[in-house]
Amino acid sequence: MFDIQELTARFWLSDQGRRRPTSWAMNMRVSMHLFFQNRIVQIATLLLIYWALAPVCPLSVHQGLYTISLLIKDLLLCILPLTVGLFIACSILSFHNKAALFILVLFLFEALSNSCSVWYAFGCGHVVAQFLPTIEVESLTHSFEPLWRLPLLVPPWWTASRATFVGVLFGLIASFNLPHLQKVIITGKEWIEKVLTNVFSRLIPLFILGFVAKMHQTHLIGQIYQSYADFLLWLCLSLVLYIAALFFVGAGFHFVRSLRSARHLLPAAGMAFSSGCSLSTMPWTIQGCTRSLQHPHLAHAVIPATTNIQQIGDCIVNAFLCFLIYTQFYGTSPSLSMWIPFSLVFVLTRYATAAVLGGAIFIMLPVYEAYLHFTPDMIAIILAFNVILDPIITCANVVANGALCLLFERVWIYLTKHLPSTSSTKPL
Repeated sequence: MFDIQELTARFWLSDQGRRRPTSWAMNMRVSMHLFFQNRIVQIATLLLIYWALAPVCPLSVHQGLYTISLLIKDLLLCILPLTVGLFIACSILSFHNKAALFILVLFLFEALSNSCSVWYAFGCGHVVAQFLPTIEVESLTHSFEPLWRLPLLVPPWWTASRATFVGVLFGLIASFNLPHLQKVIITGKEWIEKVLTNVFSRLIPLFILGFVAKMHQTHLIGQIYQSYADFLLWLCLSLVLYIAALFFVGAGFHFVRSLRSARHLLPAAGMAFSSGCSLSTMPWTIQGCTRSLQHPHLAHAVIPATTNIQQIGDCIVNAFLCFLIYTQFYGTSPSLSMWIPFSLVFVLTRYATAAVLGGAIFIMLPVYEAYLHFTPDMIAIILAFNVILDPIITCANVVANGALCLLFERVWIYLTKHLPSTSSTKPL
């Protein structure tokens, strides 16, 4: 899959590109290629086709689409613990180099920032839940079942939470000069990443389509519109307040500097909103951050390491959604005894979502099922919102990463001043 930068670079490095301007026909081919390679365009096109044909399709077709979605979800559930464990172990192994302290601080900083955003969403959820109407769950009990389910027997110990601790343990053991174990972990991670990117990531539009079919057949879409029409306003307000607070703290509680830093990231934010991909905006995010940092070289180390892992917008939106959807369906807010283990696994699983570009929700669904007891109807709602809100989520991720880069610089400067061992440690 090519992006616009790669296609443009290939053309202008060719003899044809050096001799004459790009032709109209090539512009059209590149534009059409990029248009149909965009994940949001793929999903939207597929949903429009389904929406047009849904009234004339027999019930078995809708059930067949739903069956495919459940099959993909079940297979993903089987490999999720292995995915989480291998990615955590590889993260631990990355500490074993000359910049170990920097990477350790960055790793902990990312985990803390994601944790704070999850708990911020928990607090916002308590406030917003008072203003949203209660969904009529009894109206969603129409008979709509898959044609069949794959008889997978997953052992009770095969969970993401246990895999996180096993991954940390094996990562620590392998870091003590055990090259064979290190090779097994790295090779396993590479194979899992290939499966996620080359198989599961390409199935995201089809995966979503099956749950949309269930929403259509159970008339859940009308319930979403009636019950969550005001949700977008509350969600956007919560995101803006949190990101503004990050800029304010990162700028040393200086209002003008925080505004200036946010302005530097506007080009990256615009590209993120239109492309739906944080990774493709990385050069502009780095450029915007370097104009606001005292030590610009930090941006070249922090932004690439955090672009797909430190996802503030994603964490806030999905934790907020999880809280409100749970409250709507079960009539009560998630308890602390439920939210604490959920938030821990949610944050640690973010290290695995980097393997599936644009498919973080794809990896997180089994976590929602296991820790918040999500039903298929609840999964359908959170999938629908993730498709609708994807440009906003990506934009928030990019802008928040820039703000957190400012904040990380303050943490790193503090450490280099107060810990003698860090004074000679270079982040790059």
